[in-house]
Amino acid sequence: MGIAIDSVVHQYRPARGRPVLALDRISLDIGDREFLALLGPSGCGKSTLLYLLGGFLPLQDGGISVNGNDVTGPGADRGIVFQHFALFPWKSVLDNVLYGLEKQRLAKDERLRIAQEYIDLVHLTGFEDAFPSQLSGGMKQRVAIARTLAIDPDVLLMDEPFGALDAQTRHIMQEELLSIWRRSPKTVVFVTHDVREAVLLADRVAVMTARPGRIKQIVETRFDRSNLDALSKDAGFLDRVDGIWQLVREEALAAEADASRSIT
Repeated sequence: MGIAIDSVVHQYRPARGRPVLALDRISLDIGDREFLALLGPSGCGKSTLLYLLGGFLPLQDGGISVNGNDVTGPGADRGIVFQHFALFPWKSVLDNVLYGLEKQRLAKDERLRIAQEYIDLVHLTGFEDAFPSQLSGGMKQRVAIARTLAIDPDVLLMDEPFGALDAQTRHIMQEELLSIWRRSPKTVVFVTHDVREAVLLADRVAVMTARPGRIKQIVETRFDRSNLDALSKDAGFLDRVDGIWQLVREEALAAEADASRSIT
């Protein structure tokens, strides 16, 4: 059934200063097991929408449902992966992955089996006893993904998960994510600033306007992803990247102009 977002409005109300309208009547349907990227200029409300989907922020107006169930708070049907890993530094790789499973009333042997399965899936076999401080950025993000996948959510929410990685590691993690998604298909909502990354990974890209965030345009980006290196050089892929970049650029310029007016 997927995700239904209906006329969602969200306003931040700081203790001082004027309220800030972050999202304005956002409506969006995301299909079951679809990979959708959210793209737009800084401050357009991409992460806010993701946190509303995750149930980490209260809905103020409008509605969100996942597989027909209204979102009223966090739930095991939705797992989130953050940009900065959010691992427990005092826990080993194995214990980090076990964390979510410990809340599911499973027998210890079953928890260990599932944790090991996902550690193997993200290619961290042999690092079970390592601590986050001993891991590279890419390895930390693999742990974060394994921890989220281990609880078997219907929906995977990803907030710029590769934004803190170097270019080479980012490319490897993009390939790994697609490989994992093929083996364990889930509905994915992926927030990014990177137009190329969005087109490379997603079935569709939802381009958002400058604040207050609205859906400017939804672009189909379904390509043959069996060879990402070849795809990245494909003329059709490059045309789609350029077209979406123009949409994002328009909104980035609008955001800059609005900021200049506010200063003056």
